[in-house]
Amino acid sequence: MTKALIDRLWETDIVPTLTDYIRIPNKSPMFDPGWIEHGHMDKAVALFEAWARRAIAKLPGARLDVVREGKRTPLIFIEVPGTAPGTVLLYGHLDKQPEMKGWSDGLGPWTPVLRDEKLYGRGGADDGYAMFAALSAILALKERGLPHARCVITIEAGEESGSPDLPHYIESLSGRIGTPDLVVCLDSGCGNYDQLWLTTSLRGIAAGKLTVRVLNEGVHSGDASGIVPSSFRILRLLLSRIEDEATGIIKLKEFFSGIPGDRAEQAVAAGNILGDDVFTRLPFAGRTKPMATNRTEMILNRTWKPQLAVIGMEGYPAPENAGNVLLPYSVAKLSLRTPPTCDAEAAVAALKRVLEADPPYGAEVRFDAEAGQTGWNAPTLAPWLDKALAQASTQHFGKAVAFMGEGGSIPFMAMLGRKFPKTQFVVTGVLGPGSNAHGPNEFLHVPMAKKLSVCIADVLAAHATK
Repeated sequence: MTKALIDRLWETDIVPTLTDYIRIPNKSPMFDPGWIEHGHMDKAVALFEAWARRAIAKLPGARLDVVREGKRTPLIFIEVPGTAPGTVLLYGHLDKQPEMKGWSDGLGPWTPVLRDEKLYGRGGADDGYAMFAALSAILALKERGLPHARCVITIEAGEESGSPDLPHYIESLSGRIGTPDLVVCLDSGCGNYDQLWLTTSLRGIAAGKLTVRVLNEGVHSGDASGIVPSSFRILRLLLSRIEDEATGIIKLKEFFSGIPGDRAEQAVAAGNILGDDVFTRLPFAGRTKPMATNRTEMILNRTWKPQLAVIGMEGYPAPENAGNVLLPYSVAKLSLRTPPTCDAEAAVAALKRVLEADPPYGAEVRFDAEAGQTGWNAPTLAPWLDKALAQASTQHFGKAVAFMGEGGSIPFMAMLGRKFPKTQFVVTGVLGPGSNAHGPNEFLHVPMAKKLSVCIADVLAAHATK
């Protein structure tokens, strides 16, 4: 019955609202410095607020506030009184990553398209659906007369920028939040769309811009090459200090931490469930092969081992505009994913120290570090929660719940883990094969979102009667 109620709400109300949301280019402040003047974030918040106010009108005593302080990003804060002891904190975000190139014909970041039960467009799966999943679960319990604890829903607008404002809001609202005994985060992934997936860990991140300057201005390459060292070659040498270019293995000890035995066992189990989907789900070009041949090793590589990605470059013209000039500088934006239990501050400090030391040829080298984000490793599941997740997955998916770490970062989880060390966590999401968050052709798998909403309702009901 809960499933029928939630399915109806998604079809008649939620999917149309998410369709309108996708049309709004409310990029996270990191990608839109003029976000306040442009007004897109306010438009998205207003859309969510209007829907949520209609929803909580059916929940006696519920309260919604849009919290705004100065130039901080807004926060949607919803309180729903409970009929059972305890407090559940449910989390999501509504800011988006930038457009990216490569969308298929007929698709685009701000062009919602519903095709084969997939809603294409930026932000639907990461993470616009979260508020709707949380409230639909609570509404279904209310309609059925089933108990649930007091629920606090927080929807932030800066997650894709590292959640710079969220710690402030959590602290300033701490009196209203209280001490949750359960946190539900809906901003994660799933290994497939066939069962419920629980995220057991999240990697951290150390990032920044590496600049190498060899000239004050560009010079004819025929005149300067052989005398002036290439800034790109120096950049390449510097990157080799932290990464083995032949294997991708990180060289710095500050970026490693031990892999717990239970996480290694879960990686084996996840690899057996997913099979070759561990890597075939990714859009490899040509004959490109994975970095490892063992499925378990692939999973651990993306969840418990450090990995470097160069995610941006500056100082280079487009090929069609490239003259024979030895370029004066190179800038690379580095993103180094760190293991869940790695100290992010120590990792960032190590990056800066190693990259700036003794620069080749005496070139000007500077690493402008961003604040590191420490990862997160989930606490052991309480027996009642372990049972509730198992029953929900079996009932609504027909398969057992699965466990796997994720390679991305959710700064909020590490912060909450430190603030509430005795709290239980359900970190899950809809970012499965092909959903491609942050990239082209991102989609929300609507049937998965519906089933996940039902599972959350079941978990809330089990929490109320534990």
